Amino acid sequence: MSVLIRRLLLTTAVSCMSCLLVACGPQKLPSGLVYCSEGNPETFNPQLITSGTTIDATSHQIYSRLVDYDTKTGQLVPALATRWSESEDGLSYHFTLRKNVKFQSSSRFTPSRDFNADDVLFSFNRTIDSNHPYHNVSRTGYPFFQSIGFAEQVKHIEKVNDHEVVFHLARKDVSFLSNLATDFAVILSAQYADEQLTAGHPENVDQFAIGTGPFALVQYAKNEYIRYRRHEDYWGERAKVEMLVFDITPKSTVRLAKLITGDCSVSALPKAGELPVIAEHNNLNIESQPGLNVAFWAFNTQKPPLDDVRVRRALAYAVDKQNILRAVYQNTAIEAIGILPPASWAYDSNKSLINYDPPRARELLKEAGVSNLSIDIWAMPVARAYNPNALKTAELIQSDLANIGVKVNIVSYDWSVFSQRLSRDEYDSVLIGWNADNSDPDNFFTPLLSCSAMDSNSNRSRWCNPHFDDILNRAREVTTQTERKLIYQDAEAFLAAQVPMLSLAHAKRVALTRNDIHDMQLTPFGGISFSQTSQATTEAN
Repeated sequence: MSVLIRRLLLTTAVSCMSCLLVACGPQKLPSGLVYCSEGNPETFNPQLITSGTTIDATSHQIYSRLVDYDTKTGQLVPALATRWSESEDGLSYHFTLRKNVKFQSSSRFTPSRDFNADDVLFSFNRTIDSNHPYHNVSRTGYPFFQSIGFAEQVKHIEKVNDHEVVFHLARKDVSFLSNLATDFAVILSAQYADEQLTAGHPENVDQFAIGTGPFALVQYAKNEYIRYRRHEDYWGERAKVEMLVFDITPKSTVRLAKLITGDCSVSALPKAGELPVIAEHNNLNIESQPGLNVAFWAFNTQKPPLDDVRVRRALAYAVDKQNILRAVYQNTAIEAIGILPPASWAYDSNKSLINYDPPRARELLKEAGVSNLSIDIWAMPVARAYNPNALKTAELIQSDLANIGVKVNIVSYDWSVFSQRLSRDEYDSVLIGWNADNSDPDNFFTPLLSCSAMDSNSNRSRWCNPHFDDILNRAREVTTQTERKLIYQDAEAFLAAQVPMLSLAHAKRVALTRNDIHDMQLTPFGGISFSQTSQATTEAN
């Protein structure tokens, strides 16, 4: 029996496939792809989280957005909106919606109409209107939208007719369209939501997802797998495979072993030390490209003595980032000299560095009157594109800080517990990071360090500075890249002076594939998509 047949049986493929498997004679199996993912999604609605694990499992598999990014050019392109226009004052955006777009169906929902303006209004009003019947269904809030102040930015959304909507803004914001192209700005079914609300189960909308994307969610077994089937009525280019399975495999070494044996065809987030193993197998490939991401060490500036900038600067001076690059990333990343990566058009390679300088670190601690300091470093238990091994990074920082007389206690939990406790602000500092959702530089600043991001818990530094917010507001109001780049350099300089976080590295985005996988596209930002990925067909005897 072929590897593909075993995989499809193990993932309890649809009943019609079972008929094919028991038929006599050679039979062509439905095409399927198994992806070894690193963890469980927290929800199946990406509006509710900022976790990359959840984004990968939802945004580009199940859903569509009004606008998208072209994966080759990085330019905004039509999706559920076929065209759009901006008013002269920049305070309204008029969208013409695509016709004949079909929603997916499931055992819980059979759509009786196509996508229309009501779905746009439901999807966004839910996030911005505190009186909306679905607003409080999410116990996590809407962190991305809250972090960018979306509710304050959008005055109201007008339905012109079934295929035209207008977003009316309170202030000009050149990043508005980019934010509508993020992985969080997905379109949900208003009809499905109404039915579930009437039935008394509104939470089903977030857990048993319905969208207009290339794949429909079939089944989720926690810690085991997620199964999807191709959405045959997808409005875009139909997915190349009929079935998609996320094989949930937290350990990187196990993911690699499954890839080698053929139990997975694509594998997520390899550790840098595992990459040489790939060279020993002619049937395996490494897919990589520079990423729009940053790994950072965030200081909880609400906790003494981390509320003292001298202490934060001292800790930053103590860290040997080059050693982290060697030991953790092994030539798969470059040193971060600010929050923006080189792939961003606003990046400036001439910024001054916070150099590795332990003597200066000791001087600053003495100046601040701090001795016998002991702090916790929380480290993510899962690999991410920006940091393949946060625990190892924490150990290296622990050693560096011991050299300046600071004791470090490393804290980690299972990912679900880690993310929940992180939102309670119980930590001293945390090793985490950010993978951009779009190419606009604002995506690195506002969701991570604005005052509004404090309310959404995406500001891990718990740092709110009105002057910094003014800089970001100014950058969103000007229209030319030249002007905006200068303003973002002001923002970088201000961060370097205040040190709410220490940027560590910008990593390549890496995935491992078998040779029979074609058109595997990695983008520098956003979640992974398998809509155009194909695998060589297999025949059963």
